[in-house]
Amino acid sequence: MQKLLVLSFSLWLCSFSPSNLNGNAKAGLTWLTLDEAAAKMQVEKKMVLIDLYTDWCGWCKVMDKNTYTNKELIKYVNEHFYPVKLNAETRQTLKWFDKDFNYDESYKVNSYALYLTRGQLAFPTTVILPADGTAPQAIPGYLKPGEMEIILKYFGEGAYGKQAFQDFQNSFKASW
Repeated sequence: MQKLLVLSFSLWLCSFSPSNLNGNAKAGLTWLTLDEAAAKMQVEKKMVLIDLYTDWCGWCKVMDKNTYTNKELIKYVNEHFYPVKLNAETRQTLKWFDKDFNYDESYKVNSYALYLTRGQLAFPTTVILPADGTAPQAIPGYLKPGEMEIILKYFGEGAYGKQAFQDFQNSFKASW
């Protein structure tokens, strides 16, 4: 009986640990594969957010730690995007809507990374794939949560394609 009480108390304490205080947002983003995002888009059209990274990229790791753990960012991305984490150097053949992308030996990256960035490789790069199939929008470099907020909301609130980013930025009020 005493062991049961100790176990119950221990479990109760764990439920109040810092890792559990922020609810589902603290659980992080559920990163999808490219195939999973494509399948989900067949059911519900949403934009795709791609975190284009490499294993050797230090700023990619910093962005994982500092940006993609922000609870407001996680909530917003989960509501408006299909998040995909994609290693630019993958040798795996990637498929995006009936087009195959293979590893490009001359660039040492997958040709999908070249397509997403229009050949302007930088890591990390945040790529937004609009749900309407228009060209990928690549934003190179490390982004803090506040810097990411305006980009995500520009796309997520439907301003992309209707309003110049500069105009959106001039009236934008950050909340993260």
